[in-house]
Amino acid sequence: MDLSIMIPELLSALPLTLAITFTAMVAGFVLALITTTLRVRRIPVISQLADLYVSYARSVPVVLQLFVAFYGLPVLVDGFGIEDFVSPTIAAMLGLSLYHGGYLSEVMRPAYLAVERGQHDAADSLGYTFRQKLLRVVAPQAVHIALPGYGNAIIYLIHNVALVMYIGAADVMATAHLVMERDYNQYQFETYLVLAVLYSVLCLVAWAIVRFFERRSGKYASNDKTVSAPLMASI
Repeated sequence: MDLSIMIPELLSALPLTLAITFTAMVAGFVLALITTTLRVRRIPVISQLADLYVSYARSVPVVLQLFVAFYGLPVLVDGFGIEDFVSPTIAAMLGLSLYHGGYLSEVMRPAYLAVERGQHDAADSLGYTFRQKLLRVVAPQAVHIALPGYGNAIIYLIHNVALVMYIGAADVMATAHLVMERDYNQYQFETYLVLAVLYSVLCLVAWAIVRFFERRSGKYASNDKTVSAPLMASI
């Protein structure tokens, strides 16, 4: 098999794979922030609904979540007359965003709770609002705690993007299967080996970026602890 032909074909589908990954990463992060806020504030009913969403995202297999999004989204938009808007790519972005948001919420919430109770009490005693306390006191420390888990969540997301081929999205994995079928499945090992290298590179890049921010956040967290010492002493 001529790798000089196969590799460009696989790389031609890489932009779609990256677009799905990036969209799910950003939308999932926003969902996780909202969900985590609702869960730590313990708002009656709403917090329980947030817990239920997280349980769904963590308990249901990702491929099944993609099927739910693919077949459920047309039902939701049917009344608005925009059935043509639904596509496998949109469904893949929605399904993975919901999965990533729920999974990531279970990274953020423990990180928030891991910050010493005294830090919260000191900020409350000085009259900080919840937003001020979060941004000035809790977040710099919680981010450093959450980053390793966040890196794992990103890697899991990259892995699970390969499942979007089952709902018809033309990502790298789907393109690889088309290439193999065209060649009568003669070069499966070579094709999967190239895919393994490609996904490994994506995961290594993601890990390196998260690791960079992890090192920088360590400095901010340590600085924040030196600042918060007089904060606690002032109460």
